[in-house]
Amino acid sequence: MTTVAFIGLGRMGHGMAGRYLDAGFDVAVWNRSKAKAEDLLARGARWAASPAGAANGADAIVTMVADDEASRAVWMGKDGAASAAKAGTFAIECSTVSYDHALDLAAALRGRGLIYIDSPVTGLPDAAASGKLTLLIGAEPADLEQARPFLAPLSTTIRHFGPVGTGTVYKLINNLMGAIQIAGIAEGLAIAEQAGLDMKLVLEAVETGVAASPQVIRHSRRMVARDFSGANFTATLRHKDAAYAVALAERLLSGAPLMGRAAVEAYGRAKAHAPNEDEGKIIEIVSRPKGAA
Repeated sequence: MTTVAFIGLGRMGHGMAGRYLDAGFDVAVWNRSKAKAEDLLARGARWAASPAGAANGADAIVTMVADDEASRAVWMGKDGAASAAKAGTFAIECSTVSYDHALDLAAALRGRGLIYIDSPVTGLPDAAASGKLTLLIGAEPADLEQARPFLAPLSTTIRHFGPVGTGTVYKLINNLMGAIQIAGIAEGLAIAEQAGLDMKLVLEAVETGVAASPQVIRHSRRMVARDFSGANFTATLRHKDAAYAVALAERLLSGAPLMGRAAVEAYGRAKAHAPNEDEGKIIEIVSRPKGAA
C-alpha cells in the first residue's frame, strides 16, 4: 500500500489528512497535539511520535503548518522528516511560507534526494475536507506529473505556475490581496456605522456593487453582525502571510508605494487584539461600539 506521511493537523491539515484515508492510502500522521489526530486514528491512520517517525518509509510527505519556523522544524529540525525520508520521496509543502524559505527548503531537501513540490493551497477547511482545494504548484513539469497521484485526493484544480517557488509567490499575492480587501471592508463598514447609515442597505449595496469580491461578500455580513463563530482563518495567520508578501514586494517593487504595508500594520493591530480568533474581528479595532463616546 502506498504510504503518505501527513504532518500538521490544524484547521486545514486535519481535513487534508482525512482525504488520504478516504483515497485508500496508508497514512501516518504527526501533530504537536495528539488529541487533534484521535478521530483520524479511529479511521485507520497511524500515529507517529515525531515527523521523522511519520516520514520513515513514506512515499510522500505532506506538511501543512503555520509558518517558516514550523516548516523548518518539521522538515529539518531534530527528528525532522528529512532525517528519515528515503531518496525519491515526494516532499510536498502545502504550508504558506516565505519565498526565501521555499527556495532554501527545496535546495536542502533536494540535497537529501527528495523531490520537492511547492504546493500552497487556497480554500477553507470545508474544501480541505472535501478535496476541493486549489493547489498552487511550483515544480519541474516531470516532478509534478509523478506527484499527481499524491495531489489528486486534495484537489481537482491544479495551477502550475512554473518552477519551485512560483506557487508560493502566487499564494502570497493571493493572501496579500485578501488582507487588503478585508481591512478595506472593515474600514468602509466602520465609516458607515459611525455615520449612522442603514447597515442593511449598506450590505445590499456592497454585495451587489463594483467593490464586491468573494472576500468582501464573505466577511461583510459577519462584520456587521459581529458574528465570528467558526473561525476559518486567524488574524495571526493573515498578518504572517501579508508580512511575507510585503517582504517580497519590497524586493521586487523597489520604491513603489505599497498598500500591503498598511494591511500588515492593520493586521498587526488585529493580531494584538485577537490573535487566534477570526480575521474578521479586525472591525472591532476600527469601529466604535454603538453608543460609545
